[in-house]
Amino acid sequence: MQAIILAAGMGRRLGELTQHNTKCMVSVNGQTLIDRLLGQLARQQFSRVVIVVGYQAQALKDLLGHRYDGRLNIEYVENPIYDRTNNIYSLALAKEQLQQDDTLLIESDLILGDRLIPLILDNPQPNLALVAKYESWMDGTMVTIDHDCHIVNFVPKKAFKYDECDSYYKTVNVYKFSRDFSCQKYVPFLDAYQKAMGLNEYYEQVLRVITLIDSVDLKALPIGDEKWYEIDDVQDLDIAETIFAEGDEMLHRFNYRYGGHWRFPKMLDYCYLVNPYFPTQRMKDELRASFDTLLTEYPSGMMVQQLLAGKYFGIRREYTVVGNGAAELIKSLMETADSSTVGIVYPTFEEYPHRLAKEQIVAFVPQNADLSYTADDLMAFYADKDIQALLLINPDNPSGNFIPHADLLRLAAWAQQRGIRLIVDESFVDFSDDFEHNTLITNSTLEAFPSLVVMKSISKSYGVPGLRLGVMCSADTDLINRVKRDVAIWNINSFAEYYLQIFGKYEADYRKACHRFIAERQRFAALLSQIPYLRLIPSQANYFCLEITSGFTSAELTRRLLADYNIMVKDCNSKTALQGRNYIRVSVRNSEDNDRLVAALKALSEE
Repeated sequence: MQAIILAAGMGRRLGELTQHNTKCMVSVNGQTLIDRLLGQLARQQFSRVVIVVGYQAQALKDLLGHRYDGRLNIEYVENPIYDRTNNIYSLALAKEQLQQDDTLLIESDLILGDRLIPLILDNPQPNLALVAKYESWMDGTMVTIDHDCHIVNFVPKKAFKYDECDSYYKTVNVYKFSRDFSCQKYVPFLDAYQKAMGLNEYYEQVLRVITLIDSVDLKALPIGDEKWYEIDDVQDLDIAETIFAEGDEMLHRFNYRYGGHWRFPKMLDYCYLVNPYFPTQRMKDELRASFDTLLTEYPSGMMVQQLLAGKYFGIRREYTVVGNGAAELIKSLMETADSSTVGIVYPTFEEYPHRLAKEQIVAFVPQNADLSYTADDLMAFYADKDIQALLLINPDNPSGNFIPHADLLRLAAWAQQRGIRLIVDESFVDFSDDFEHNTLITNSTLEAFPSLVVMKSISKSYGVPGLRLGVMCSADTDLINRVKRDVAIWNINSFAEYYLQIFGKYEADYRKACHRFIAERQRFAALLSQIPYLRLIPSQANYFCLEITSGFTSAELTRRLLADYNIMVKDCNSKTALQGRNYIRVSVRNSEDNDRLVAALKALSEE
């Protein structure tokens, strides 16, 4: 068995990273792609490795030098017109070598998990293509396969159909060809195809022709959850470095993204907090039906947004301002505090205190293991404190602590009497028991307490974080208008505006989704309570705070779940007042996902 590596391309999309290097010389987490690949090949039995070079050929040869002598017999084939040809010509230059032995054909811009090369080599099928189930990040040649994993068709970019992508597999660009297949099939077709179509084509087009004639010759080997990535540009490089990072570095790379985890579709994300049962498929279909219009038209300005938000929550429009996510409104609101002192209940959603100077914060930290507190606790603690505002996340994040509606009204009256602005973030209130009666966003409540400010993220309970929607509500219209002036007139896009417009048709579905969620939270809580090294804190939100009582630190458990099970949870060690206390936070997802997390936690328990 020999290996042929195609490494002649220029890698223009990597910009300055390939100004003086070929693409396979780019480093991922401190190791060049070519060194990683050659190291993997050196652990197998190969008669030789043929590298087809072109752009910056000498730089690549100088990099490798004689470092692999005694482990790999490396030969070079040079493509002198790499800038005017494509990989079909590069492979054609090595066709004599291709016909001399069974061959593993690999493109050099890949980063592969260590199990992939043994996976294809150990398979008895003589002619194989590694393939991965289609995911949204993938580009290039796709294949369709039958139930016996025969490749039925190669689907080039021009023939790709998004409505058929569920049936597609992406070629990993690692192939195993028998010598007989190369001599009798591939090379003759390669010569004919190149003669007919020219040199600026792709070698997989030849496989497409062969497959159309006889699909029996080449089979697909799906790689399942094995890691790999194709690196064409700087974003690919960033994602590859995240996927292939280890330990603390892996966690760091995922965390600093602050979202965008849809680029890692195999990862199960228990950090971000959304409703798993809303919006419904019908609502998504309605949004999708208007996609072309919403994409190509401007949204309305703030006046219409206020009107829609008022309709959404059933309040006067002058009592609300719409934000590009609650984060935009939080920033604006907290900056109105100027030098005021603010009561903050810790641990909390850090976006609020991060907008304040340390000397502005008067902290309350519950002194119990459940991180619980009541309205009376807050009134007693702040009774003799000089504060101009009091922040309450209700249900709290990350504890899930909940102050009932009646007690919240008592707290609002207490704050009003003392001239304290009460800020209540009720982003998670619709996950609470009896949620229909727990909101503060009503005309009567806002008018009864003019110093009350209610913040609500629509992302979380309504399950639409990609729309970036949030509202701030208050009968203090001077404050509302001040925040309006602080945000852009077009601060939300047309998709978000249209969602606000059509929501009323789906309110009944939303209530059903919330009831369904509450039932799943109860089931999930029972399962988590069975994990012997975890202590579950009761929650009225869409997450649980869990104390790790033995076996792991919070950092260790977080790392193990991500590295071994591709599950990401929140290590609460980063939360003020929880450092070193061994808490994690996990969201409540649908039952299938929750069962997968519980299975992983149980497997770690068995260790």
